[in-house]
Amino acid sequence: MEESERAAIRAASKEVSHECKTLINTDAIESLEQMQHLILGRLQDSNAVLSHFNEYSENCYADVIADFSKNTRLLKSMKTDLDYIFLKLRNMKSKIYATYPDAFPSGSLEVVDTRPDLEAPVCDLSQQDHASAAMSNQQQTL
Repeated sequence: MEESERAAIRAASKEVSHECKTLINTDAIESLEQMQHLILGRLQDSNAVLSHFNEYSENCYADVIADFSKNTRLLKSMKTDLDYIFLKLRNMKSKIYATYPDAFPSGSLEVVDTRPDLEAPVCDLSQQDHASAAMSNQQQTL
């Protein structure tokens, strides 16, 4: 009985595999395989190009990082110096105004800082337009 069941299963398997083979077009499978190899080749080429570009970018970054760091430190130092200078100027102006109240026209002591805040996150263009319009309205009222 066992032998006959195995034979029946084999016969059924052969019949199913034969039916599957007739359903599948071998030309379509070969075409699909060729397309896959073509895509694989293109992806390997793209990978090689990207690897080369990454190496090139890494070399360029290594070349400029020292100058970039030096210039960044210089800019931070310049900003600190300018902040100190403007603080001293504001203090001198307030002392002069305290001593000579008629030295400055009215309203000139108000500090309107129109510099952008470089440490704030960048907002979208419409928010910038609203902020610049509000700032220009504020300046016009002064």
